Amino acid sequence: MTQGAFWDDLVQDLRDPEFLREYVVESMRIATIDRIVNELDEAREAADLSKAALARAISAEPAVIRRLFSAGHVNPTLGTLAEVAAALGMRITLEPLPEAERRSITAPLLEGQAADVLMLAEHLAAMRDTKARSRAAA
Repeated sequence: MTQGAFWDDLVQDLRDPEFLREYVVESMRIATIDRIVNELDEAREAADLSKAALARAISAEPAVIRRLFSAGHVNPTLGTLAEVAAALGMRITLEPLPEAERRSITAPLLEGQAADVLMLAEHLAAMRDTKARSRAAA
């Protein structure tokens, strides 16, 4: 990743335990929601179900489903995601992080510090980049 003023500032900010924890938590939240929403939209398309039909299935306004699948950054409730998943014949489940990710994500949360904050910042940025994840999965 190209180094620059942004990355230099971020690395400096990540040395603050409180900022580091907030940054890791927010990055994981964004990456997790994006992944779930993208997978639900793929399942909806595979089921050949319109957004309006999905909204009717969960007794929601069509705009709710349109925003869920169309907005760049959404913050749906777990309840909404679970309802959409159920309408698609799915459920939301937890999975453990791979060991390497557990070390790079969980340890900084618990300890308030990371051995290599630049590597952590780059890893979290890659997780939040849904386009990069989609290309990697293809």
